Amino acid sequence: MARTWLVTGGSRGFGRALCAAILEAGDNLVATARDPIQLASFGRHDTLATAPLDVTNEAEARAAVATAIERFGALDVLVNNAGYGDIGSVEDTTLASFRRQIETNLFGTIIMTKAAIPHMRARRSGHIIQFSSVGGRLGAPGRAPYSAAKWGVEGFSEVLAGEMKLIGVHVTIVEPGGFRTDFAGASTTINAGRSEYDAVVGEAARMQQAYDGSQPGDPRRGAKAILEVVGSGNPPLRLPLGSDAIVAIESGDRTRLEELDRWRWLSVSTDFDKDGGTRML
Repeated sequence: MARTWLVTGGSRGFGRALCAAILEAGDNLVATARDPIQLASFGRHDTLATAPLDVTNEAEARAAVATAIERFGALDVLVNNAGYGDIGSVEDTTLASFRRQIETNLFGTIIMTKAAIPHMRARRSGHIIQFSSVGGRLGAPGRAPYSAAKWGVEGFSEVLAGEMKLIGVHVTIVEPGGFRTDFAGASTTINAGRSEYDAVVGEAARMQQAYDGSQPGDPRRGAKAILEVVGSGNPPLRLPLGSDAIVAIESGDRTRLEELDRWRWLSVSTDFDKDGGTRML
């Protein structure tokens, strides 16, 4: 039986590849974009509906969910894909830029999720796919607003998963590494900034410019991996995508565990003694 998907940010990048894979699989799709004209190249399909959507707009979020229900009778899979990340130091990134990136990447995810939950709860089924990033597991130099938002998506989604499992709804956090989309190109504003931060921010800017077009990840294969997870009976909470994502996450987790072990003595020293007294260092 065909599933019905709603994909945010469907006009380009990973979202576009996922929309194409969903249509190819014969499932129903509500593809969304700020400007739906950008979705016209998908053509006309009985299984396709489009909707205008700024993920930070609550009314448009509710309307997009309603489109799925009215056109196809239900919403089975919500994919919170829309997002972007600029490069710059914390010092040189304006508060307005911080707010815009966090509004889109984090609050957009929260707004869309809340719009879909009542319908999924009533049906006691569904799957919510939250696009995070390797930058949601590891602080990405030069991308403080993006990492702050994606770490927020990770925490929000862990809590969400614990609640949703009570009503038969799955949650999966997708953590892509580098994929050949325009995320590293036209979607990004780059400010290499001050010389003091060149070793991390300047290096991030140079790497992004050199990386664009040579990332290891294939968006079409990434899209098929997401379809496979949605079709599985026991999907994971987290799904890193790409060999570079696996390497980075393994290295980061190893470093955290080593640091935890190195400072364990100080961490546990803050407990009361078993007899209720204060433990002295």
